[in-house]
Amino acid sequence: MRRRTVTAGNLEEILQVTAPAQAAEPAAALPAAAPPPREEHGLRTEFEFELPRGYVDEAGTVHRHGAMRLATARDELRPQIDLRVKENPAYLSVVLLSQVITRIGNITDVHAGVVERMYATDVAFLQDFYRRVNSEGHTRAAVTCPHCEGGFEVDLSGGRLGES
Repeated sequence: MRRRTVTAGNLEEILQVTAPAQAAEPAAALPAAAPPPREEHGLRTEFEFELPRGYVDEAGTVHRHGAMRLATARDELRPQIDLRVKENPAYLSVVLLSQVITRIGNITDVHAGVVERMYATDVAFLQDFYRRVNSEGHTRAAVTCPHCEGGFEVDLSGGRLGES
């Protein structure tokens, strides 16, 4: 397979060469077709969470609610070639979490620097949340009441423990 290097100078040329052939009539004259309806497969790919402590941004705002998507094979492989991970293997979880967290509060650009500035409690929570979502496919955890020793499930994705 031959690869071609794209620079800003020849990008337009490549787009013109690779563009599909235009019909004789302009496309604007035709009515716009509605996109086909999306099929729902029942697969949940994004999971909401609430951090135990919360991420504090530069302005001092605390962000506790966020979302994490399912990891892909690429997400798990990419940190292996990251130089920061090669120098310090413990950094793997920081890089991996920064790739799968889609938002924290109103922050949508979640990168390794954001995860680095999180409290250790929140990082541990996110590591466990990642494991549950990606290996077990859900966010429920079986727990036992310390007083009555009764067993029940809690959903780790939302709400503080003990709140209804």
